[in-house]
Amino acid sequence: MLLRSLFLVVIAFLASCSPKPYDKARKIQEEKVKEVITKIDMHQAPELFDTSGTALKTSFIPTVNFGSRKPDFVIIHHTAQDSIQQTIKTFTLEHTQASAHYIVGRNGEVVQMLSDDLRAWHAGASKWGNNYDMNSCSIGIELDNNGVEPFSESQINSLLILLQKLKTTYNIPNANFIGHGDVAPKRKVDPSILFPWKKLADAGFGLWYNVPNLMPPANFDIENALRRIGYDTRDLPAAIVAFKRHFVQLDLNPVMNDWDKCVLYNLYWKY
Repeated sequence: MLLRSLFLVVIAFLASCSPKPYDKARKIQEEKVKEVITKIDMHQAPELFDTSGTALKTSFIPTVNFGSRKPDFVIIHHTAQDSIQQTIKTFTLEHTQASAHYIVGRNGEVVQMLSDDLRAWHAGASKWGNNYDMNSCSIGIELDNNGVEPFSESQINSLLILLQKLKTTYNIPNANFIGHGDVAPKRKVDPSILFPWKKLADAGFGLWYNVPNLMPPANFDIENALRRIGYDTRDLPAAIVAFKRHFVQLDLNPVMNDWDKCVLYNLYWKY
């Protein structure tokens, strides 16, 4: 009995001494945050020169009015992986060069991986409206989903709670809750056609259309309407597919039929 008790004490001691699963990732993140801080030289005026090489007179006078980064968009993704543990591992390895602020598991668990004040690497090359760097103005949320399965009720409920917190904290407009496929239509398809965008819009996260009852005019400009919503139309077929994945969710044909045009025309007046 004594031997067994000693064995259990040793096991407990070793467990307490062993590193926690993400200690290494935590240390790397802390080091990188320090790097960001050291790059913010708070008391140095810029060195400026005219065309002849003469230095301009500059000075530094501190303002008292400033704040941290304010995100204006939320971009929703699906992980295209098989488990939340797999995605966490992806985001804690430096060589992947990918991250997000939050992951929402299939069971509704919410994992935060980066402060909202910092710039995650989730959107990549992206564009929405006149914004060409969506990483710098957005919060990235990854949903644990392989891309071909329905999103669970628990997951969507947790997502809605998280979105409400973010919307309230940062005063994010309804229209600025969008998908990765919206901002990167040539590269990405997430969240999938199964994502319940209407449910989110009904809760105040994203816009949706009323049941269209009027055909758009004969001269209705599809490309201009998509651009007005925010889509990058330099590849128009890709923009059409992204629009249909988000708002129509019936087919992914890069051709607009009458119903698609009615939906777009209805949304055109909301954006």
